[in-house]
Amino acid sequence: MDTKRKYLPADERRAVTIEAVIKLAAEQNPSEITTAAIATSMKLTQGALFRHFPNKDAIWQAVMEWVADHLLARVERAARGATSPLAALEAMFMTHIAFVAEHAGVPRMLFGELQRAEDSAAKRMAQTLIRRYGERLRALIEDGKAAGELDPRLDPAAAATLFIGSVQGLVMQAMLAGDTRRMRKDAPGAFAIYRRGIARTP
Repeated sequence: MDTKRKYLPADERRAVTIEAVIKLAAEQNPSEITTAAIATSMKLTQGALFRHFPNKDAIWQAVMEWVADHLLARVERAARGATSPLAALEAMFMTHIAFVAEHAGVPRMLFGELQRAEDSAAKRMAQTLIRRYGERLRALIEDGKAAGELDPRLDPAAAATLFIGSVQGLVMQAMLAGDTRRMRKDAPGAFAIYRRGIARTP
């Protein structure tokens, strides 16, 4: 057993666990991932795993919190580095696609949590992520309208929904094809169509 891995500090252990779950989710149905499989992938016993998480639901909640924090932080950095609201939307779109391509297990877990009939902390976190993302998009779209870049008649809520739906569509097609590289290849063309639909016409 890897001694260094066995005796990681608590915060590092949680981070390594989250990484292991996302990797497993890219390879199998997230609902079928067991704590035994997580422990095995980390070369730990289940007992060692449960010293940091009381149960599987707590692990899933930690994963969803990690996804929300890291995805939102990355798209926000991308937006801040852009020169205009429309450029910020494009930067967010491409950054979101890149994040998913790097962490292929993330969309599988998100879709899985959102489809669950029962309530859970992880599902609430996934819903919160979508809500916060939508709020940021709507604010950018309003900024774009005020700047004269976007169609003044544009419905910000509908445009934000279409933005997220376009990302999800690319992700689903890549998952069905079993090729995450497809997302990166198709993203520029998909955003170009989206941009033509929301931009202010001369």
